[in-house]
Amino acid sequence: MINQQTLRSSFTLKGKGLHTGMELSIKFNPAPENHGYKIRRVDVPGQPIIDALAENVTGTQRGTVLSANGVQVSTVEHALAALYACEIDNCLIDVDGSEFPILDGSSILYVSKIKEVGVQTQKAEREYITIKRKKVKVTDKSTGSSMVLIPDDSFSIESHIAFNSSFLKQQDAILNDLSEFTRDFASARTFVFVKEIEPLISNNLVKGGDLDNAIIIYDKPIEQEKFDRLADMMNVKRKDASKLGYIMNKPLLFPNEPARHKLVDIIGDLALVGKFIKGKVIANCPGHKINNMFARAIRETASLNVETEAPAILTDPTSIDYYYWNPQIIQV
Repeated sequence: MINQQTLRSSFTLKGKGLHTGMELSIKFNPAPENHGYKIRRVDVPGQPIIDALAENVTGTQRGTVLSANGVQVSTVEHALAALYACEIDNCLIDVDGSEFPILDGSSILYVSKIKEVGVQTQKAEREYITIKRKKVKVTDKSTGSSMVLIPDDSFSIESHIAFNSSFLKQQDAILNDLSEFTRDFASARTFVFVKEIEPLISNNLVKGGDLDNAIIIYDKPIEQEKFDRLADMMNVKRKDASKLGYIMNKPLLFPNEPARHKLVDIIGDLALVGKFIKGKVIANCPGHKINNMFARAIRETASLNVETEAPAILTDPTSIDYYYWNPQIIQV
């Protein structure tokens, strides 16, 4: 038997939002048994609370957005990954804006603070979602992404990514146990291609992006004038447009750091299942959209408690077959 856990005491972190650019403060508080993860917007009258659950996800463009009770909060995945990987069951998160701070683009500062304040064991027994005698598979034909949960007695993830880039082709990352997260995954940073930055800025995103909180991949040359304009838009130092490569201030921490960060995102998005999972996750070309579809499918499967030898398959809204459930899939 494993009991639920919460933080031993509160801690606070401050930083700017990746997309809003706002200066933000976020506080993680101990919470009672069976509380789960909840986010409180302390900057809004009445301090409305959002339950951190998969069905409350309303956006997945360059981050996970949760909405409820008239408010929303985005870029929650790195913090939730830290809580989940440190095996915190119950936490109330206070934030004074519409986004979690990006910090260095990874989960490591969240993990470090959790380790610093420590963990409090509670009396209630932890409940697990266990997939028995079947697998849960989600596919998205529009992107070619797929995720599957295979029955197992423990939790593990195998993640595979692929891009049409000379600097980032195919990479893999494997987490055999949550105990590996702090050392091998927590410091892996989010990443972006230079060619993606201008459209993101045009969509009023990445206002807080810089060379210190993301891996930036420059793999296709552009005109120096355009390169300079992008640098000015992001308030970073101009660079030579003829030199391709990674252009962030801090070099890669791991040869497969992008793949490791995608695995961090998977954990953060699966934290929205609301319980710890027993099973092996295999992810091909994961992203926040399919991660959320997968988390919803797992929650629906658990609620139905279906016992069958056949695989349970949830496809995207343009596909044909739905087996065992028909949850609403967010459109992004």
